[in-house]
Amino acid sequence: MPGIMCWSNARLDGKTVIVTGANKGIGFETAKDLAVRGAKIILACRDLTRAQKAADDIKEETKNENVIVHQLNLASLASVRSFAQKINETEEQLNILINNAGVMMPPKSQTGDGFELQFGVNYLGHFLLTNLLLDLLKKSAPSRVVSVSAYAHHAGILNWGDLQWEKREYDPLESFGDSKIALIYFTRTLAKKMEGTGVTTYCLHPGIIKTDQYQHIATSLGPWRSVFINIVASWFGKTLVHGAQTTIHCAVTEGLEDKTGQYFTDCWPREPGYRTKDENVARMLWQVSERLVGLSQRVPSERSSVGAAQGEAPAP
Repeated sequence: MPGIMCWSNARLDGKTVIVTGANKGIGFETAKDLAVRGAKIILACRDLTRAQKAADDIKEETKNENVIVHQLNLASLASVRSFAQKINETEEQLNILINNAGVMMPPKSQTGDGFELQFGVNYLGHFLLTNLLLDLLKKSAPSRVVSVSAYAHHAGILNWGDLQWEKREYDPLESFGDSKIALIYFTRTLAKKMEGTGVTTYCLHPGIIKTDQYQHIATSLGPWRSVFINIVASWFGKTLVHGAQTTIHCAVTEGLEDKTGQYFTDCWPREPGYRTKDENVARMLWQVSERLVGLSQRVPSERSSVGAAQGEAPAP
């Protein structure tokens, strides 16, 4: 709903925050809000020119000069590793990691590592990034990981025999939903793995927001569905400021530790779709993801592991 706000007055002085995809949209509004609270903000973005412009704007608007930019291309596992290495080598702490960046319903395409673009950027890139930063997050505890999912997870199926859409006709909405289901499973599994460490994790639906991510809808969904979605977003959707509020709530609101692993909408925990409830799928998704991004040593390379990894998990 438009108008829902995070009312926490929590300060973040002396804290360090990473926001992926923070050069525009709700990522920019999230970074700006956390900068007002006194945090050191690291904008992790693919386009350094736009990111630097965003950093300059945040500095000017918030009077917080502690805003820096590092390059991160979530469509490249090598870039994710390079970024994480730089953070681990240069930062003494990481208190909040916000996995915000994403793509929405583009025409069928692949990342440089051979993954379907939405699954690779929205989910696998953030899966690898978070895992590579876990030691720093644990060292900085209490710390939080916040991942932006979407209500569109209801459209996802997670077809284990064809996660990369190589055997089926590509459906951009279902693929988008797959990446958002995966983030919900990731959040819940990570919460269990981090029990007792002081690291808590949350995911969320930010709301329907008209952003430039809608640029692909007409091409991907056809004219009638795209017109409907654009009308709904334009007439009933949230502003960018309002769209950032649930992310901000999960990042800063005191007393959320007992809500770790949960899914939020409008600054409140909600039950996600029924396809996110299978614990066996959660376990297998984590294992498959480790192999796809190269965290498991049993598979020699990311690309060669795609088919083998997909075939191991049961259908939800």
